[in-house]
Amino acid sequence: MPQELAEKRMRLRYAGTCRVCDAALAARTEAVYERSTRTVRCLTCSPPVPVDVASAGAGPPAALEPDPVDSGVAGASARREYERRQAKREARIRAKHPKLGGLILALSDDPQSTTAWSTGALGEERLGTRLDELATDTLRMLHDRRIPGTRANIDHLAVTPTGVYVIDAKRYVGKRPTLRVEGGVLRPRVEKLVVGTRDQTKLVDGVLKQVELVRSIVAEDVPVLGVLCFVESDWPLIGGAFTTRGVDVLWPKKLYPRLTSSGPHAAHVVDLHARLACALPSA
Repeated sequence: MPQELAEKRMRLRYAGTCRVCDAALAARTEAVYERSTRTVRCLTCSPPVPVDVASAGAGPPAALEPDPVDSGVAGASARREYERRQAKREARIRAKHPKLGGLILALSDDPQSTTAWSTGALGEERLGTRLDELATDTLRMLHDRRIPGTRANIDHLAVTPTGVYVIDAKRYVGKRPTLRVEGGVLRPRVEKLVVGTRDQTKLVDGVLKQVELVRSIVAEDVPVLGVLCFVESDWPLIGGAFTTRGVDVLWPKKLYPRLTSSGPHAAHVVDLHARLACALPSA
């Protein structure tokens, strides 16, 4: 669906809440309405979209010069997958129950296998919004990059003076990531990532694969660092962040200072950004 049909910038008739950052939006506030999800986004969390002339009471915005590099949209592929699964479920229920389909949909929730995509997309969107706010000439972002030959993607890539950060965003609301170490003296040392009560070491494995892929694209002397960034998790007041098998496990505010630090590779940021964007297209 074209963007001008899928989204509309308008003044809200009623109060609402931003889908991305949960900010309260008062009635008459300008925001972006998403027709596909029937939700709104505040302007801070929204890329420029065409203005609805009738709603905003103004002419169309001036054309913007396009960025030569497609930086991508955070969470876009996960959001599309959620909407695809939701639409497929709705079509199936309405076909099976022509008269009661609408009522069944209104009284039932999507299965967890579907809502998980929305949860993941929201985590990527929220982190991506803040990362874009940090972007400068020497800190450039890429979002939702497709890994060629697979259905997988890389959530975020930050190209900085200290190296390239491969950032995997995870949204486990209220759950605490911890490092569990087993063995070490008489047995081989094994590190496990536990989130809440579940072993999620596979998340570390996934980041390490992404790091190796990115490392094969950039120059040999440029560090490539893996990050698992947990959004809205239950982090302790003191400490909490840790590193396992070379992957940093932390929360957004702990990540931002690392990305904005000065380093020896500032002169290569623009070239690396373009090279990665070409090798890993937008998903």
